[in-house]
Amino acid sequence: MSEIAVPQSFSIPEDASMADSVFRHEQESPDLVPFERLVDGKWVQVTARQFAADVRAVAKGLIASGIEFGDRVAILSGTRYEWVLLDYAIWTAGGCTVAIYETSSADQAQWILEDSATSLLIVETGTHAQTVKAVADAAPALREVLQIEAAQGAKGAVDELVARGAAITDAQVEERRKQVRADSAATLIYTSGTTGRPKGVQLTHGNFYGESAANRAAMPDAMVPGKRTLMFLPMAHVFARAISFSAFDSKVTVAHTSDISTLLDQFAAFKPNFILSVPRVFEKVYNSAKQKAYDGGKGSIFDKAAATAIAYSEAIENGGPGLGLKLKHAVFDKLVYGKLRAALGGECERAVSGGAPLGARLGHFFRGVGIPVYEGYGLTETSAAITVNTVSHQRVGSVGRPLSGSAAKIAEDGELLLKGPQVFTGYWHNEAATADSIRDGWFHTGDLGRIDEDGYVYITGRKKEIIVTAGGKNVAPAVLEDALRAHPLISQVLVVGDAKPFIGALLTLDPETLPGWLERHGLPAGTPISELLKNPDLIAEIDEAVADTNTKVSKAEAIKKYRILETDFTIETGELTPTLKLKRNVIHEKHGAEIAAIYS
Repeated sequence: MSEIAVPQSFSIPEDASMADSVFRHEQESPDLVPFERLVDGKWVQVTARQFAADVRAVAKGLIASGIEFGDRVAILSGTRYEWVLLDYAIWTAGGCTVAIYETSSADQAQWILEDSATSLLIVETGTHAQTVKAVADAAPALREVLQIEAAQGAKGAVDELVARGAAITDAQVEERRKQVRADSAATLIYTSGTTGRPKGVQLTHGNFYGESAANRAAMPDAMVPGKRTLMFLPMAHVFARAISFSAFDSKVTVAHTSDISTLLDQFAAFKPNFILSVPRVFEKVYNSAKQKAYDGGKGSIFDKAAATAIAYSEAIENGGPGLGLKLKHAVFDKLVYGKLRAALGGECERAVSGGAPLGARLGHFFRGVGIPVYEGYGLTETSAAITVNTVSHQRVGSVGRPLSGSAAKIAEDGELLLKGPQVFTGYWHNEAATADSIRDGWFHTGDLGRIDEDGYVYITGRKKEIIVTAGGKNVAPAVLEDALRAHPLISQVLVVGDAKPFIGALLTLDPETLPGWLERHGLPAGTPISELLKNPDLIAEIDEAVADTNTKVSKAEAIKKYRILETDFTIETGELTPTLKLKRNVIHEKHGAEIAAIYS
């Protein structure tokens, strides 16, 4: 199959505004609890009545601050309740939210602020304010910077806006809100910049409305009142916002946190019914559990449990597990799987993965332990998911089938093309890029894929990331990188070999699992990686992981040589995007000498 289209089960009103749900909930379900906030270590409920009042009050402050219809207001903050409050208030005031990652450098913020012509910038902390001070002062259209966490002797951004808006009437807010149409700009989100300068993706209220409606249709048993989810991905990322909107529209209770270090404690306290994450987090959960088992002398039990979970999940798609497999699964459910489910709060029924390929191995593992991960596919340009696996239609390893109203097609060169109500109409002030990405009514994703006979979409690589060796062999690096990252010792992998005689790789070691490995091998805590690179036990373990990975590809695609770097790739060093994807061009530039050494 080369094309699939799914009929649209909903309509998008011409006057659709994403802020409408705020005031509909206020009228219809004032005591609904759409959000919970962590205050002094305890979760505190926010009712629909209170949220609407907060949104209205902040919108008044934005209007009083001179924000006109269509003006851009930027948010640079970690994931927290105020992010969502400000987002809905900006829409209520007729503005457009510009999303900036809290990890953005001054140079990155400068480009976004200047290119978007942002009028007002709201940052989270004094550190953020200091980081962007020079570029904020220089941005031509930027009139003011407010801070969510109050600076000494000043009001926080929310309190300041509420105070400013005291003289603005409800009627003025309604007048502004009613100007919003489905084709009005709701947000500008700048592409992560894995290659080239970030482009501003303009998404409309209609795009988000369509995304929310399609998500709710795809997850009818999860997107219902009474369910709970803990949002920990960056709200600047379209995936987090799309699920947040869908949950709010469905009356699901959402809590927010940006403290990843205490995530398991927060899961235990909040007890989410479903979570969403990027694949790297699922990899870390798996690797941490495996490492903990090995550190406790139970590595063999974990390996058998993992193999059983994967086999059990695979059997689901092949006629169902037999009696023997069911018995083994039941034993490991008590020994291992139950503990993994408890670590997510004990109430988690499912997870949703996006942002990068999950891989069939992890998909089968988590489904086998009783936490099915429904992988989807989308880009900023598609308002997040446009294909997704569901309870009734799941094929592990695929990214699911198109959502309601969407279509997918494979071009002659293998590129995945998309259509749908959530697909953007163009890049901000960049006609050339828009014309290049939207042709003949189809959005060209840049990803390579295939569609099976049942309409499931598979991502097989990225056009710009395909490595062509000197021998002319085309190699998709993701297959090798995903398999190698499955090893607990390995944190990140970059496969190289473009125009080279063979495939090589740069590896980094995981700082969270190294202490346990050092202890098991009788080495002092804090042994520098420079010394470990000569350790025969470590090299043997990595060699074995590479050899196992190479069994998954042809000889021409196999990794012949690798180098272990002394430092990990991080967001702070610019080698990873905020959603933990590799910035390949940056890594190639920073580690050119190490790559050259592979081929010397």
